Amino acid sequence: MLTGELRNKVDKIWETFWTGGITNPLTVIEQFTYLLFIKGLDEVETQREQEDALLGIESERIFPPDKQHLRWSKFKHFEAVHMYDVVSNEVFPFIKNLHGNRESAYAKYMGDAIFMIPTPQMLVKIVDGIDRIPMKDRDTKGDLYEYLLSKIATAGTNGQFRTPRHIIHMMVELMKPTPEDIIVDPAAGSAGFLVAAGEYLRKHRSDLFLVQSLKEHFNNHMFYGFDMDRTMLRIGAMNMMLHGIENPNIEYRDSLSEQNKDKDKYTLVLANPPFKGSLDYDAVSNDLLKVVKTKKTELLFLALFLRILKTGGRCACIVPDGVLFGSSKAHKDIRKEIVENHKLEAIISMPSGVFKPYAGVSTAIMIFTKTGVGGTDQVWFYDMKADGYSLDDKRTPIEENDIPDIIARFHNREAEKERKRTEQSFFVPVEEIRENDYDLSINKYKEIEYEEVQYEAPSVILERVETLEKEIMQGLQELKEMIGR
Repeated sequence: MLTGELRNKVDKIWETFWTGGITNPLTVIEQFTYLLFIKGLDEVETQREQEDALLGIESERIFPPDKQHLRWSKFKHFEAVHMYDVVSNEVFPFIKNLHGNRESAYAKYMGDAIFMIPTPQMLVKIVDGIDRIPMKDRDTKGDLYEYLLSKIATAGTNGQFRTPRHIIHMMVELMKPTPEDIIVDPAAGSAGFLVAAGEYLRKHRSDLFLVQSLKEHFNNHMFYGFDMDRTMLRIGAMNMMLHGIENPNIEYRDSLSEQNKDKDKYTLVLANPPFKGSLDYDAVSNDLLKVVKTKKTELLFLALFLRILKTGGRCACIVPDGVLFGSSKAHKDIRKEIVENHKLEAIISMPSGVFKPYAGVSTAIMIFTKTGVGGTDQVWFYDMKADGYSLDDKRTPIEENDIPDIIARFHNREAEKERKRTEQSFFVPVEEIRENDYDLSINKYKEIEYEEVQYEAPSVILERVETLEKEIMQGLQELKEMIGR
């Protein structure tokens, strides 16, 4: 989490944007991100220079000799009008054309980026504010980004809302990405899942960077993200590049439409797809409708995950509770498809406050493997009651937190077999799930123990009431006498 001091610095910069007339939170984040990105490029360049000096080599440079004045460390010292001229007329076109290949993902999402800071004085204030934020630490960068995104205080028009960073990290820890994985988020937004997967690999599998083919895979062919909001695409793409992923495959795409031809392509899906409600049938790919005839996005995305995963590919996704127990034919069909034709592994029920203040909807994490031949024998259920934050709109940190326990139990499911239905986690055999119309809500299977409360005999209670009444009357009498004096 960001310290109070850093939050204050970010808030001051935000206020500068606001008072300067840029009031749309997404626009503020986008402009803020451009400048963070420019600063990040300079830091990468400085690091390369230091490494080259140590090794006595000359690696490829981001800024050619004639473009050194475009570096953050240089232009931040310019006077206001000169800085504004350099940033708007030179730095900005430079970052838009960083990748010469016009077909690269980078060129696509930066092509229509617009510099919107209106005055030199405002730019100086913002540059000065950002310069005071320490950005060397990758975690600080992530926390800063998360804090910026938390300022988008309402759900978007497509029903998307920000997935809290600790929930993203939990899902990544549950899935343990490998250096060979091909990871996709078909509703990527700010690319939180992809960034977290990359950070997990840096932390736990840093050996991948010693193997040229794996390093190449990490930078160019491991991460895929799709979205229909161009602003979020740019933010997500720059987020990934600032986290050291050189050429992320971030693209504008309606994942549920015919334009998405992906099939048997990825090995890991990490997603929190939008719960938009209903789409028109003609806007949805026919293959998905064959699996589940519905207009509901949350069900269509599950069908999509099954299509785009390779056999043996894994998925961890967030679904609204209705997916687990909905009684329509489409709800039952998609649950039956996953349970009978693939391997459903776990349902982690989350409390409804997890997505506050954006939404109060109850959700769960569904984890399954695409097999095409079944394999579900028993499903592991966990009833998450706390995630380390209060479940009200304020979401203040608290001590109660089931996340470490969820991760530990999930990775040691052998030890879970003897657990009773009254505990926080337990297994349910597939036969019982079939008998219950493929209902996957934890309340269908959880048993609640009611403790018998022993009350005192009515005569004893009445005697106590009489004693209390006598004491009250005596007190009143004493008061009267005091007043009478």
